[in-house]
Amino acid sequence: MEKINPKLLLLIFSDILILSSFGLIGPIFAVFITNNLVGGTLVTAGLATTIFLVVKSVIQMPLSRYFIDKEKHKTHSLLVGTLMIISVPFIYAGAKEVYTIFIAQAIYGFGAALAYPAWFSLFTTYIDSKHKGFEYTLWSTGVGVGSAITAYIGAEVAVFLGFKYLFFLVGAIALLGFILLIILDRIDGKGGKISLKYALKHRIKR
Repeated sequence: MEKINPKLLLLIFSDILILSSFGLIGPIFAVFITNNLVGGTLVTAGLATTIFLVVKSVIQMPLSRYFIDKEKHKTHSLLVGTLMIISVPFIYAGAKEVYTIFIAQAIYGFGAALAYPAWFSLFTTYIDSKHKGFEYTLWSTGVGVGSAITAYIGAEVAVFLGFKYLFFLVGAIALLGFILLIILDRIDGKGGKISLKYALKHRIKR
């Protein structure tokens, strides 16, 4: 197994947890809106996605250009943005009207606008120039497999336990990913590398 920067591992595993957790609700989000919320229709479900994408796209450019790129510790932007993102499923859980979902989607978009540029900036910083393909594939495969599994599990949980329990499950898993980012923010390890096997078995300390 190739030696991998421990910060890169934390970044990858955190993203796998967070993106996979949201994979639990992605395929059935429109069903939740149309069947469980006052004012929920297929049109408002589409509008909810539009709100997320518009907010993210509009804010992301100026944030990355004038704030994130100039920030010395980009993990701070990543932490703030991720915290906003993981608050979203808990807002979903308490929603009774579609307008609450619209607010949640705006928060989601703002959080993503902070977190995504910071994440990719850190990824390119920590990646090994000699093993870019492998380390990128490690992230891509992990996210892909995780999302594939949770897409099915999410539907099962919604059917047998209900959407509220599903949203709390999403938030709990995403919170684990957030904890990994806190560890990432605290360790040094800029030049240090450890094996993937070691990283999985040992706690990484400052």
